[in-house]
Amino acid sequence: MAKLYFHYSTMNAGKSTLLLQASYNYIERGMETYLLTASFDDRSGTAKIGSRIGIEAEADTYTADEDLFTKIADRLSRGPCACVLVDEAQWLSRDQVWQLARAVDDLRVPIMCYGLRVDFRGELFPGSSALLALADEMREVRTICHCGKKATMVIRTDANGNALKEGAQVEVGGNERYVSLCRKHFREAMGDL
Repeated sequence: MAKLYFHYSTMNAGKSTLLLQASYNYIERGMETYLLTASFDDRSGTAKIGSRIGIEAEADTYTADEDLFTKIADRLSRGPCACVLVDEAQWLSRDQVWQLARAVDDLRVPIMCYGLRVDFRGELFPGSSALLALADEMREVRTICHCGKKATMVIRTDANGNALKEGAQVEVGGNERYVSLCRKHFREAMGDL
């Protein structure tokens, strides 16, 4: 039975690595996968999903206004696909998450989404909020704070390493801009003691 999965965490937990590993496992068994990522995320190059540990794969891209049910149905019309894997799922719109749920239900294809749960202000992303509501299964991908406790939050930093409290919710970046922290150290960095 096909399901909608949401694998969530903070930055630098290895979500993209897990996505690429899952895809590899299907391919190794002779099955095809369909990888999707946001069109504006070009950190690993255009139309690629990459991991900090150096592995990457080609992916199709989607835009903010694209119908993902139609996109997946089109892909399935071209041949078998064992699983759809979506990177940076926090950037999906609520409507796009519903489109993924429809694809699971009506097209009977499993869809695994990987993304952040909260932004640098501690607020849910729209895609993450919808996935938390609609996913059949959710799995937390764990990473650690500098103190050794589980990191559940992330801060965005300026050029001097200071935590930012304002700004656009979506800003593509990696280790140079974001730090994963436990809630206590997030509060400390944000000045909430």
